[in-house]
Amino acid sequence: MPVTVLLVDDEPLVRTGLRAVLEAQPDIEVVGEAADGAAVIPLVRQVRPDVVAMDVRMPLMDGIEATRAVLRTVPDPPKILVVTTFEDDEFVYEALRAGADGFLLKRARPAEIVHAVRLVAAGDSLLFPASVRRLAARYGDGGRPARAALERARLTEREAEVLRQMARGLSNAEIAARLVVSAETVKSHVSAVLAKLGARDRTQAVIAAYESGFVEPG
Repeated sequence: MPVTVLLVDDEPLVRTGLRAVLEAQPDIEVVGEAADGAAVIPLVRQVRPDVVAMDVRMPLMDGIEATRAVLRTVPDPPKILVVTTFEDDEFVYEALRAGADGFLLKRARPAEIVHAVRLVAAGDSLLFPASVRRLAARYGDGGRPARAALERARLTEREAEVLRQMARGLSNAEIAARLVVSAETVKSHVSAVLAKLGARDRTQAVIAAYESGFVEPG
């Protein structure tokens, strides 16, 4: 079955370009388009996409609110890939905090766009560690609630190390090689970290790591 994608952007040319890039792939199908976040929920319910490629800045409902609305109201929600012009946009960081699975720059090359869609559809987060560090340093609250949440999580020593490696952008296979354990063991640790932090995915876990000061964003 192909990966199905819903495109959400207020610029028709952007939607046209993304559709051309994605539909050139035999394993990807664009199943709908919307010009604003306000139209996302009914469309998601209608076409049931695997991935929503969502512009972060739109006039009626931006990508942050649309992301929150989808994750809050749609059972078994799709993966959400935020599409943005500027990687240091505060809206991007807020969308990631809201539960987006990663972000993609509008100037990305076609191969990067295709890779991003396939990656998040497969259940992985699309993180650029350097960019997330900068975003966390600039926009993260870094306050007491984040530190308290991490303390309550009571991560084991190994889980804490896995979180550090996640924050550096390493995949499960890369973490396994670094820690000299099996990929299945790492997968179990990642699941435990997410559960203890109350994080939806790796993206939210990494943001929690930075905002709590557990990993320095600098």
